[in-house]
Amino acid sequence: MKRLVIATRRSRLALWQAQHIAERLQSAHAALRVELLPMSTRGDELIDRRLDQAGGKGLFVKELENAMADGRADLAVHSMKDVPAELPPGFMLAAIGEREDPRDALVSSRYKTLAEMPNGATIGTSSLRRQAQIVERHPRLEVRLLRGNVDTRLAKLDRGEYHAIVLAAAGLTRLGLHARITARLEAEEMLPAPGQGALGIECLAARAEVVALLAPLADAATAACVRAERTVSRVLGGSCTLPLAAFAEIAENRAGNRVRLRALVASSDGKRVIRGELEGEVADPEALGHQVAQDLRRQGADAILGL
Repeated sequence: MKRLVIATRRSRLALWQAQHIAERLQSAHAALRVELLPMSTRGDELIDRRLDQAGGKGLFVKELENAMADGRADLAVHSMKDVPAELPPGFMLAAIGEREDPRDALVSSRYKTLAEMPNGATIGTSSLRRQAQIVERHPRLEVRLLRGNVDTRLAKLDRGEYHAIVLAAAGLTRLGLHARITARLEAEEMLPAPGQGALGIECLAARAEVVALLAPLADAATAACVRAERTVSRVLGGSCTLPLAAFAEIAENRAGNRVRLRALVASSDGKRVIRGELEGEVADPEALGHQVAQDLRRQGADAILGL
C-alpha cells in the first residue's frame, strides 16, 4: 500500500493522536503516505448529557467505523478508554501503542488536593467512575457534570464554573498542557478507566495489509495490561453506564513478568464500592481479567451494577 487514511474525531486531542500515529507510520514505512479524515461524532455533539445517558462510548467511534466500512478510511485512532469493550463484527484492534501516564489529574487554580477542598466545593467531571471515587472519599464535595473537549473543560474551569475539574493526565500531556495539572491522582486514590492513557488503532479484520503495516506500532506490555482491563469491563457489561475502574501494570518478580490487575465497581453515589486485585501471567491477560471480574461478582458487583 502507498496510502493510508486515518479516520479521526475533530477535537484537538483526537487530531494530535491521529497525527502522532500518522508520523509513526511514515517513520516505519518511508514510502507510505498517510492522510487524516477528520469527522464529527455524536459523542462530540451531545455535550449536555453524561455519556451513559446519551448512548455510551460507541457514540465516539460509530462514525469512524462507518468510514472504514464504506472505504473512506483504512483505520481509526482512539483513546482506548473511549472504545467499547465489544467491537462490532468485522472490526479489530490491530495495535495498541505504548501507554502515556494512565492517571487522572486534578486541575484547579485554588486547591492543590481533593483533601483540602472545603465543604460544598464543586468538581467537574462527566465520568461516573470518577464521581463515585470522589464521593466515596470526599462526600462533602459536590460533583457536577462537565462535558466537552479538553479546551472547553479548561475554559469552564477558568470562568469559575467549577472549583476544580478532573481530566486524564495523558490528554493534558499530549496537548502540551501538563503545566495545568495541579496533582496527579495515584491509583490508590483514583483508579483509572480501562485503557486510559493508551492509544488503540482499529481497522477491518479482513484488511490484512493494514494490520501488517500497523504491527511496528504495537507495544506488547501495554497491550497485555489493556486486554486485562477491558476483559473486566466486558465481563461486567462493557459500558460507560457502569461506575467501573480497572488498571493493570507489569509486576516484575523472580518468576518473570506478571500482570497486577486492580479493579472496582461502585454505585454512583459512592456509598457502595467493592474492589478486587490479582496477579496473573502476562501471556494470558484475559484470564486474569475474567478472574478479577468474577471476584467482584462474588462480592456483589451484579447487585451494585443492576445486572
